[in-house]
Amino acid sequence: MLRIAALLMTLYLPVAAAAQQITVFAAASLRGTLEEIAQQAPSDLRLSFGGSGSMARQVAAGAPADVVILASTHWMDWLTDQGLRTLSTPTAIAGNTLVLITAKNAAPLASLDEIAARLGNGRLAMGQRDAVPAGSYARQWLQHAGVWGALTTRLAETDNVRAALALVARGETPLGIVYASDAIAEPQVQALLRAPSDAHDPITYLAASLSPAGDTYIANLRTAASAAIFAKHGFAPVPE
Repeated sequence: MLRIAALLMTLYLPVAAAAQQITVFAAASLRGTLEEIAQQAPSDLRLSFGGSGSMARQVAAGAPADVVILASTHWMDWLTDQGLRTLSTPTAIAGNTLVLITAKNAAPLASLDEIAARLGNGRLAMGQRDAVPAGSYARQWLQHAGVWGALTTRLAETDNVRAALALVARGETPLGIVYASDAIAEPQVQALLRAPSDAHDPITYLAASLSPAGDTYIANLRTAASAAIFAKHGFAPVPE
C-alpha cells in the first residue's frame, strides 16, 4: 500500500506543478527587467512580451493570462472597458521617460530641430503611433517640439518599442525614440536627448491580474527587491 501511495504522489506532483504556472503578458520594454525579477523568485513562470496594444487585444480575446502589464493607461482603460469579469483593478508599478537614441559614439545632437538634417536619407525609428505606447508618447514629444509635421513621412514605425531599438542598434536607421530603459539595455546605442517631463503624458506601467496567482505575482513586483531591479534597468518611480 505504501508503494502504491508513493507512486500516486509521484504521478500527482507534475500535475500540481503545472497548475501553478503563472502566465504574464507584458509590454516589450519590460523584458529584461521581468526576466531578472523571475530569477530572484524562481517559479513556473511563462513570460510573453509584445506591444501593449497587442497584449491588451490578446487578453481581451481570451488568451490564457494570469497577469497583464501595459505601458499605457489608454490601453489598460480600453482593456478594462472590455468587461472581463476576472480583471482586477490596475496597479501602477513603474514609470519611464523617452530618449532620442543613435549609434554608439555618434556625434551629439543639440535639439530635436536637428533631427531632419541628421536623418539624411534615413528614417526615425519609433513605435507605431496609434498602437504602441512608446510611439504615442514619441508623437507627443515631437509635436511639443514643433517638428512632427516635418517628420511624418520619414518614420520607421514598429509594432513594439524593442523593434525600434533594434533598428538603431543594427544601423538600419540613424535615429530612434525609445524608453530610457531600452537605451540602457542595448550597448550598441547611446541617448542623445531626453524628453522634458511636460512634453508627453506621464509614462506609467500598469499591472492587472486575472487570477489569484496573478495577484501574488503583482504583489512581488511591488516589493523593495523588485523596485531595485526596476531602477537598475532605468525605470522611474511611479509618477504622481
